[in-house]
Amino acid sequence: MSLSNFICSTCGVQYEASEVPPLLCPICNDDRQYIGFGGQSWTTLQNINRQHKNIIEKIAPDVYAIYSTPAFGINQRAHLIRTPGGNILWDCITNLDPSTIEIIHSLGGIKAIAISHPHYYSSIVEWSHAFKARVFIHANDEKWLGRRDETIELWQGNEKLLWDEIRLVCCGGHFPGASILYLPRDKGSIFSGDTIQVAPNLKTVSFMYSYPNMIPLPAKSILQIQDSIIDLEYDAIYGAFGLYIRQNAKQAVIYSLERYLQILKGSNY
Repeated sequence: MSLSNFICSTCGVQYEASEVPPLLCPICNDDRQYIGFGGQSWTTLQNINRQHKNIIEKIAPDVYAIYSTPAFGINQRAHLIRTPGGNILWDCITNLDPSTIEIIHSLGGIKAIAISHPHYYSSIVEWSHAFKARVFIHANDEKWLGRRDETIELWQGNEKLLWDEIRLVCCGGHFPGASILYLPRDKGSIFSGDTIQVAPNLKTVSFMYSYPNMIPLPAKSILQIQDSIIDLEYDAIYGAFGLYIRQNAKQAVIYSLERYLQILKGSNY
């Protein structure tokens, strides 16, 4: 019997090669996620390639959103950020095919892949091999890795400096190692995944332990997020699922933090 790197159909995370799929996806069998309504199911990258295509959409100067159509997994969205020191893939989607590889190489390839939290682990090993890229994941979330590889670097502490003053900042909250990417150029930008989730009104943000199961974070976690980003200067924030605040983002985050803390204190906000 041949080995396959099975992929959870619900969250899109790929696991170590095996003859048969795992019994459960640990990431989905967790309060922050969920097992699909039809029960645990598995697929492979080859099957995904046949059923899905990727969109690479320019959303800002030197910033491209990458997502699959029709939607797969939790409808993950990655971002390719072009910088003078090399390109960064922020977060990751599961589908990777020859067309995607060719287009990204035409944009300068990928020097590093940085992941906000385990819901974006996707097929990171496939992507790292295709582009000869390092993968940066916070060590606090190591136990959630479905597939390990020598290209994965587990960083520790509060910050990880990459290049051109670009850095990863561990905020915690959603996961112990949940992180954001800070890009200082122009007026500054944060790429937050859903560590800091942009709300549909595009004016505020939210912070949750579980988004699909609607479990809030305690005040201690909100204060940790606040302390981790308070000194960053930024005007834009690029959240998950195509939700972005393009101007005055820092003011929106500060307002949202204060509102959240007031509610937790029992204020009649």
